[in-house]
Amino acid sequence: MPHPMDLKFDELPNPKRVWVGEPGSHQEGLGRLVLLTDEVVRNAAAQQIRTGRRVGLNWDLTKLEYPSLGRKACDHKIVPLLNAGFDDIYVINPQQSSQWDGLRHWSQPSSSDGEQQRLWYGGTTKKEIQDRSNDRIGMQHWAREGITGRGVLIDYVSWAEKKGIEYSTFSLHTIKLQDILDIAQESDITFERGDILLVRSGVTKEWDHKMDVEAKKAYSVTDAPQHAGVEATADMLKWIWDTGFAAVAGDAISFEVYPPLGDFMLHDYFLAGWGMPIGEMFDLEKLSEICKELKRWTFFFTSMPVNMPGGVSSPPNAQAIF
Repeated sequence: MPHPMDLKFDELPNPKRVWVGEPGSHQEGLGRLVLLTDEVVRNAAAQQIRTGRRVGLNWDLTKLEYPSLGRKACDHKIVPLLNAGFDDIYVINPQQSSQWDGLRHWSQPSSSDGEQQRLWYGGTTKKEIQDRSNDRIGMQHWAREGITGRGVLIDYVSWAEKKGIEYSTFSLHTIKLQDILDIAQESDITFERGDILLVRSGVTKEWDHKMDVEAKKAYSVTDAPQHAGVEATADMLKWIWDTGFAAVAGDAISFEVYPPLGDFMLHDYFLAGWGMPIGEMFDLEKLSEICKELKRWTFFFTSMPVNMPGGVSSPPNAQAIF
């Protein structure tokens, strides 16, 4: 039988549950990252690393300094060591700044046994995640090899500016599949299986350069935040799967538009259904500048999540190399 990852979207027995690997196995913990084979990574490095120019994709750990949903801002202390040096102490919620959503972050509804419940990737349960002696589908699996391959930037911000499209990233502004396809065509991008898709929507730019303190504080206390992002539609799901992306990321706060405008959330499919990493609040501003300068929107992408057994999410420690 073919491997589930080799099937087309329309061939999947259940596109909401493409679970691979035995429960508790490393393969299960990798999820869709099994697409990043040695050959895929080797080819990406050989084709994409040409100049040696590098750019970090990590927003300041201090951002969002006014996060929403009750999350806490980063706390950083510097403490003395033996009267000869210093240590630092970090207290962070990775979801507050640049981060990968891990497989323990989000679940999907399940109606097994006639009762509504939620399951994480592979059928992992809430009880398993809350058991600190159980590290099933934890961040440690991604940390072993990293998330490394060919990165592709869809620069929606620059495209929208040329089109005269004005919007706030703290709204329900939606990036449609056709927008992404049009940008890819204009940028002469041909997608490849195993690509890591990055979508620049403009959140970090707006937060850093357009919003004042009062606007940031107002966002942090609202009980109904709005986030611009890619559309959550059946067509988007099918395209993401059939194109063969290993991971998706962007500078948006939730990657997809939030609250969801349709009947489902991409998070349900990507994380709990496919085991695919979702990166959020990556800093793509300098990356965009270099892509424009070099007139190429593909690069070697490397990310090393923190090696936390049972971890739910992680700062990306991400870099693009040209």
